[in-house]
Amino acid sequence: MDQAAMEKVSDQNYLDMLLPRETSDQFFEALYGDASDGAYDIRLEFISANDKRIVLAFNLIQRPGKCLVCSLTYGLPTVFSRHPLINIKDMIKKIETLGIKIKKWRLGETEEQTSTFHTIPFFLELE
Repeated sequence: MDQAAMEKVSDQNYLDMLLPRETSDQFFEALYGDASDGAYDIRLEFISANDKRIVLAFNLIQRPGKCLVCSLTYGLPTVFSRHPLINIKDMIKKIETLGIKIKKWRLGETEEQTSTFHTIPFFLELE
């Protein structure tokens, strides 16, 4: 894999462009009709990469005064895989414009790191 492409996909500013911060509010607006009802913010993070796979993660960060554990985050991988606001298919297209060829992708199960921080692994298998 091209070193410049790897540096780009591991750059937090690039990941914030793939999943802008306002997406969290838009997601909860669509889900509940009010963004303030959302219990967490969603942020994409780089985890690791090699010649065969890139691992990113959707971080779910509890909002002040909310309950992340109460938010049924375990069903989110299925929701995120299809949700038009998260738009994983568009993320894949944008990553591929860097010259990274993605054979397939999948979301792992929600992992509870702490009661206020959960992650959903995002695996990109490379050609």
